[in-house]
Amino acid sequence: MLFLVRSAFQSDVRFYNIMIIFLAGIYGYVVECVQETWVSNRSFDVFDILADLVGSIIGILIWAWAKKNKPL
Repeated sequence: MLFLVRSAFQSDVRFYNIMIIFLAGIYGYVVECVQETWVSNRSFDVFDILADLVGSIIGILIWAWAKKNKPL
């Protein structure tokens, strides 16, 4: 998902990638809170949030690699 977000919105903000990863972490936290509260047979799991963050970082790295090798 982050690959597509980063490709769609070009920005000159210095810390844009870090801001996107931070927002992905907040999104992962909110999803876990919703699962804990409103979804039966689901619970809050910190490792799911970490997996979201790792996936976000990988998405940004793939975007940077793709942009370097072929303009998006």
